[in-house]
Amino acid sequence: MLSVTEHKDIEFSSTLITQFDDIVTRYPEGKQKAALLPILHLVQAEYGWVSPGVMDQVAVYLDIKPIEVYEVTTFYTMFFLRPQGKFVLEVCRTGPCCLVGAEKIMDHIEKTLGVKEGEVTADGNFSWRGVECLAACGMAPVLQIGPEYTFYEKLTEQSVDQLIANLASKT
Repeated sequence: MLSVTEHKDIEFSSTLITQFDDIVTRYPEGKQKAALLPILHLVQAEYGWVSPGVMDQVAVYLDIKPIEVYEVTTFYTMFFLRPQGKFVLEVCRTGPCCLVGAEKIMDHIEKTLGVKEGEVTADGNFSWRGVECLAACGMAPVLQIGPEYTFYEKLTEQSVDQLIANLASKT
């Protein structure tokens, strides 16, 4: 993954364009906008987030209006609109998880990492945020870690500490 700050004059690599071309061929002619979601996933995997400059270039590639890309990236929470840490801890913050301690887990993560929700640690390794339902209510509280989206269930402060330590050892 490239480390990129705000990039306005972005030029996608030939490898990325080849992947875009392959995706577009899966849809009927004139319906290239249908390729938007998978293309945005590729872009985020490459750059770590989806900046306005990248959104503009995706719009150019797909021959659609930039607002059509902005609408999608701002609707779906899986797209990051600012730089994130290497590991993004996403804690379910809906009712069932909160009933069994998700808010306590989020407070603990904030204290442990020393950053507020949406911020990135100074070393660039971690960021965290609360997200909507992760569909594991029976195993709450739960979090997922991107970019692979591995799930961790029945969290405790101790299990979170171990998880963070394990991730830190991989950097």
